[in-house]
Amino acid sequence: MRKAYFFIDDVIWVLRDIAREKPESIYDNWFMKMLKKGHDEYGMTVQLNLFYRTDFFYGNDEFTLADMPDTYKKEFKEAKDWLRFAFHAKQEFPDYPYINASYEDVKSNYDAIVCEIKRFAGDGSISNAVMTHWLPMSKEGCRALADCGVKFLSHSYGAKIKFDGDDSVLPYGHAARLKQNRQPESMHYTKNTKDVRVRAALCGYNHISEEEFDTIKFKNKSILDEKTGIRFRQLGGGPNLNLNSLEEIEDTLSKLIGNEFIGTGTHEQYFYPDYYAYQPDIPDKFYLLGKILSENGYRFITADEME
Repeated sequence: MRKAYFFIDDVIWVLRDIAREKPESIYDNWFMKMLKKGHDEYGMTVQLNLFYRTDFFYGNDEFTLADMPDTYKKEFKEAKDWLRFAFHAKQEFPDYPYINASYEDVKSNYDAIVCEIKRFAGDGSISNAVMTHWLPMSKEGCRALADCGVKFLSHSYGAKIKFDGDDSVLPYGHAARLKQNRQPESMHYTKNTKDVRVRAALCGYNHISEEEFDTIKFKNKSILDEKTGIRFRQLGGGPNLNLNSLEEIEDTLSKLIGNEFIGTGTHEQYFYPDYYAYQPDIPDKFYLLGKILSENGYRFITADEME
């Protein structure tokens, strides 16, 4: 059976809106209604990768997961077969928050998010597959996640480039993130992405070689890192919805159909009209993804079925 997996990163606003609007049902919220439609019509499963809090960058609009009521716990528990939540980061900024992070910092951030998920959605709604914010994780952070019960961690891949001290080779001040509390495994590489602005990217301990990646690419397989106990696994690889047009999504998927596993995702912000890079057609991209994969024999899974 061909398997598919879908995730949304940077999630916090939908829970903020539910907490403030207090709808009778979570599906009275437009975002949740959209996700439910994708599940009902195409069998889509969705993993929401959570921030603990909104960021100060967006002004005086503070919300944390602790503000999310447990009023809707029954509905979330009933949806656990197709809707899961996972740790992502404390908040949106800074970029690359965990590239050189300590064991204690990662465990503290993870525990804070998962404690609230358990409270408002139940234990069964927690995913054991993690895609950390901006991706790189330190070795100590990998150990912390494994000790917290995380089984799978997304990874980067390719030839590492040793940082020579020239900050200009990295965008957006990311050289400063690399150098702060720098760990031996932290370097940079050329990322395979349509977003040319971040092709020069940082990589941490969860970075594997091209040869290693070829053994798990588009397969329902992972690589055990015996030093930390975490398994590195491809969670993406399909078209990122916010980086592809409707036409590009169809074209990209046509080249991937036939693989054992196709994972893909997007980011929450692009669904919201008040976000500077809002994409009005991103719900249509979401439905198109589900339609194409389901019609081509793919069954959407949660992390429970990952190997």
